[in-house]
Parts: sequence; C-alpha cells; structure tokens
Amino acid sequence: MKKTTELDRKYISGIQQIGIGVSNFGEAWKWYIPNFGMDIRMFEDKATAEYMLPHTDGLPWERHACLAMNIMGGGGFEIWQHTQRTPLAPTFELQLGDLGIIAGKIKSNNVQLAYEHLKDANLLNGGVVKDPTGRETFFVKDPYNNIWQVVEEYNTFMNKKKPTGGSYGVTIGTTQPEKAMVLYSDIMGYDVVVYDKEGTFDDLLGVPGGAGKFRRILLQHSEKRIGPFSRLFGPTEIELVQALDRAPEKIFKDRIWGDLGFIHICFDILNMKALKEECTAKGFPFTVDSDIHPSGKPFDMGEAAGHFAYVEDPDGTLIEFVETHKIPITKRFGWYLNLWKRRDVTKPLPDWMLKTVRFMKAKPHKL
Repeated sequence: MKKTTELDRKYISGIQQIGIGVSNFGEAWKWYIPNFGMDIRMFEDKATAEYMLPHTDGLPWERHACLAMNIMGGGGFEIWQHTQRTPLAPTFELQLGDLGIIAGKIKSNNVQLAYEHLKDANLLNGGVVKDPTGRETFFVKDPYNNIWQVVEEYNTFMNKKKPTGGSYGVTIGTTQPEKAMVLYSDIMGYDVVVYDKEGTFDDLLGVPGGAGKFRRILLQHSEKRIGPFSRLFGPTEIELVQALDRAPEKIFKDRIWGDLGFIHICFDILNMKALKEECTAKGFPFTVDSDIHPSGKPFDMGEAAGHFAYVEDPDGTLIEFVETHKIPITKRFGWYLNLWKRRDVTKPLPDWMLKTVRFMKAKPHKL
C-alpha cells in the first residue's frame, strides 16, 4: 500500500491539461467539443484566483473555469475566462519561437481523418505533412488565434474511432534550451531526445514565423507514467523551439496569467513535497504553492480538490503541477474519488472506473 504521503520520490503521471485563456467561455467550449472532442466536464467552477498573485500583477481576479476531457484519452483543456476584467490579446502576431507555449499538441490515430474533420477550420499547412521523425502531422488555428498541432499517436483509451484525442503536449519557445532541459528532462522526466535539429523545416511552413531558422528539440519520456489517471493521460511529449534568426518576443509581454492564449501546461503528479524540494535544489523554486495562503485555506476547486503549484521555465513559461486529492468520477451516481484514502496511488484506476466519466458529457446548448 503506497499512499501519497508515503512515496519515496515524486512521480509525473501525465499532462492533466493545457490552460487556455478565452474571452467567451461558452463560445470557446462549443468550438472545442465538436472539433477536438473535449466534451467531458470533469469540473466547472466560478471563483477568485487568489493564489496566483505573483502572475496577476498582485491582484486576485474572478474567473470561470472548467476541465474538459476527451474520452479517447490524452490531457484535457482548462478553459479559463476572466470575469472581472477584459482579458487582453497580444499586441503583436505570435510567431513560432516566441517565448511561452506557442502551440498545443493534439494526438490522433488517424491524421488524415482528423484533417478532413477539421477542413472547415483554419488549416495552416495546406495538407498533411511529415515531421522530422516521419510522423504525419498538420497545424490548425482555432477561431481564438491559438495554434494546434495534430500529431500521429496511436495510444488511446476509449472510442478509437474519434478523429482526435486530447492534449498530447506543447511546443514551447525558448532562448535557453540547455537550461530548460534541466526542468523538462531532469525534473519532469522527458529524458528521451527524439531529435535535436537546426535549420528550416518543411512541416512548419504555413505556421506564423515557420519559414525561419530554428533549433528544434523533441523530448519524450522513457519511463512509463504511473498514477491513478495515467492510463487516461497516456504518453506525452514536449518540443522546445529556439529561433535562430530573430529576437523572439515574450508571448505574455505586458499581460497577466489568464489573458488570451495558452496560459500554462499542467502536470498531474504524486508527492508534491518531494517535487518542491527537487525543483528548489535545481533552480526552479515554486512561484505559487496552494499550501501557502494568507488565510490558511486548502485549495478547493469546487467539485475537485488538491494541492497545486507553479514554476517558471528559464524564459517565464508557466508550468503547473497538481496533486489531485478528490475528483468526481460520475455525478450521475454521485461518485467522488478521494485519492488520499485509496489503495496504492501509483497504480492506475481500473478502466471501468475511468470510463464512467463518459457520463459527464457537457451539453453544448447549455454552455
């Protein structure tokens, strides 16, 4: 029996979600449901982002957020809207290599089908192309100017006939790839360098700024992810992109967390205490820790609860870690799972239990 408090080290269980700042919560979700299959409402909540002051100009802001998942597997989307202020867009066109999350990765076991499925969206490549590994891929821009890369990946959880699964990773602009790899490879376990190439790349043509010269480093993990939701999340990857022929801009220049675009990538983890010690020792101290609050309140996001923290990579990209304590399995039957009271937390939940989340589908006409 291994409880969270008894683990000898930290574990990364997978990508829980990519945070997406939007200006109209319902409108955005209505687009992500039919196009990317993000129709499972894991939780939804309206509250004040009172823990995030280091990244919100020192002020707490009210927000409306949900965690939407795809039953085919992969990470979710945290669809996030400021409700107390008008969220700001960048004042310049984002280009590949700009500093922050420049693209979200979506997995698909049939990239040609996914391309046909998204043919009415803003497709950027003019067709399915091959990435440097030979995988089929293409880029698409959603109506909110977020760039997504659909990537060939055959690991699925349920309903393998859907055109796409959920979040598979992100592409992050960096000026310090070696230092960034201390965080992504050493700490977070993306220890497999699939490629490390410099030059111009045909698969990037059509992406804003994609005709430039880059260093691209694709990272995957050699260790199989473990934890309650690891089967649902599946394997993932991080791609670091360094612009070699121009000075990149910070994506969130003169803006705050929660403004429009990709606001963070979140990892589901086990043993936050060990992770905090390792991050501090390797030069990435927590900028936010939900265990530290002026009122001593525990973090509680409505129907879900847990412990969350943030670090910044060398160029300021926000990485969130969440140790989940309680989450709904299906509200239809009133089932909630308290992970601190269960059996060995390193083992995945039974598939039959995870599959009950399919009963938590959002109804687009009610968003």
